[in-house]
Amino acid sequence: MAAQDALARGRAAFDRETWTDAYARFVEADCNTPLDPADLDALATAAYLIGEDTASLDARTRAHTGHLAHGDVERAALSALWLAFVLLEEPGQQAVASGWLARVARLLENCPPECAARGRWLCATAFASIGQGDVAAAARGFEEAARMGRACADADLAALARQGHGRVLLRQQRTREGLAALDEAMVAVTCGEVGPIVAGVVYCSVIGACHEVFELRRAHEWTTALAGWCAAHPDMVMFRGPCLVRRSELLQLRGDWHESVEEARRACERTTRGAAKRDAGLAQYRLGDLRRLRGEFEAAEDAYRLANLAGRKPDPGLALLRLATGDVPAAVAAIQRALEETRSPRARVDVQRAAVEILLAAGDTAGAADAAAELRAAADRVGASFLQAAAETATAAVALARGELDLALASLRAATATWEQIDAPYELARTRALTGDAYLARADEDGARMEFEAAQELFERLGAVPDAAWMTERLARWNARPSGGLTGREVEVLRLVATGRSNRAIGAELAISEKTVARHISNIFSKLDLPSRSAATAYAYEHKLL
Repeated sequence: MAAQDALARGRAAFDRETWTDAYARFVEADCNTPLDPADLDALATAAYLIGEDTASLDARTRAHTGHLAHGDVERAALSALWLAFVLLEEPGQQAVASGWLARVARLLENCPPECAARGRWLCATAFASIGQGDVAAAARGFEEAARMGRACADADLAALARQGHGRVLLRQQRTREGLAALDEAMVAVTCGEVGPIVAGVVYCSVIGACHEVFELRRAHEWTTALAGWCAAHPDMVMFRGPCLVRRSELLQLRGDWHESVEEARRACERTTRGAAKRDAGLAQYRLGDLRRLRGEFEAAEDAYRLANLAGRKPDPGLALLRLATGDVPAAVAAIQRALEETRSPRARVDVQRAAVEILLAAGDTAGAADAAAELRAAADRVGASFLQAAAETATAAVALARGELDLALASLRAATATWEQIDAPYELARTRALTGDAYLARADEDGARMEFEAAQELFERLGAVPDAAWMTERLARWNARPSGGLTGREVEVLRLVATGRSNRAIGAELAISEKTVARHISNIFSKLDLPSRSAATAYAYEHKLL
């Protein structure tokens, strides 16, 4: 009776999608009486979703054997396909995964021509075709799998086929069609039409595809849409190492550096438990970049070292770390090596961006111009907003170094608009700092100061300690002027108070929060011993601050 009770509770928990409870109850029931194949499949799914991968493989293997014993060949094939899927992610398990796929091929000989197992097999072989470079064969496989998904009314199969076909279209440079197919697959996920494992597979595939073509805003939108679904399953370890790294990267771009660090740490933890060694390198590299940007240089050095040990080259992050610590020759040597060795178009973009910054710091304007030109060519080829903004910023930096101020400012305006549009605060801050330099070169001190102050505000909000200190140095020439002890930003706020603007309007004007505006006003009142906004207005007029 106890075993039957545990089994009933396990099935009920599985239906409620409370995976930890389902796993515990199924294990308890299995200890008393071996589970039947269907319940073993459920146990395998629950175990996978909470990160118990070894238990999941064991349960799925037993389910496969049980289905065969009961003569249910199609279910046996489906269990074998899941085994192959999981094993393909594990290091040193490729031959075993290949063996399971071969078994699936044999089992399908005794299955109906139109069945879910055959459709999923087509998806698996189509993905293999992508890896072999046969994109046409992959396209045919996914299209046939999608047709079977519709015929069998199998939402999981249909979503897998759609996202696979979307990846193929991206490989064929049919970006708009490919992204539309990925969007359609994600709609099925966010509407709850597919099972939890397929939801994780599709989401990680979509976020990876968006990363490859620099559609980071789209990836963020889908991440936000999926957040509520994930929150309803708090015990689920749905995302594996590479997916966590991509999520960390998105959070970093959007300015949520604290959560980005946490996601990178989770990725590091996941990749130490059986995941591929290369995934551990990706996670450590992302953590190194975040620590470098926050000024935690020793911790960044350690993370880059661990990334290198795991097989992920530490550049351009390590080269930028050398630049941040003042070792320009080492930074140049590292970035030159990265330029020579990096072949992947996606990775090369990051190297080119770093090369522009490092080579300009070393006085090699010609080398920086070459890197900027290659970046521009990539942006023109791909057309993604992120890449276009990066190319404009690089072009502006080189033009500024050459004294071509009109070109620099035109590129900076274009970059600023795009960084604002895709909500990339760190990139926006760097661009506004460059704009301040361009204004200063034109003897526009007011314009330069305002750009530096805006950049400093963003850097401080993000926790970009080295960059904020850099802006403090740039602002020293104005902050040293007599203004009642006010900082440059406080003077700017005081000027806007004197025009009668509300805190909300001031925040909108300066791109800062109302809370920050209130803090600045409190500081102004304290430093100048002023009782009210009207008194502050009188002070601004009296001291000719308007």
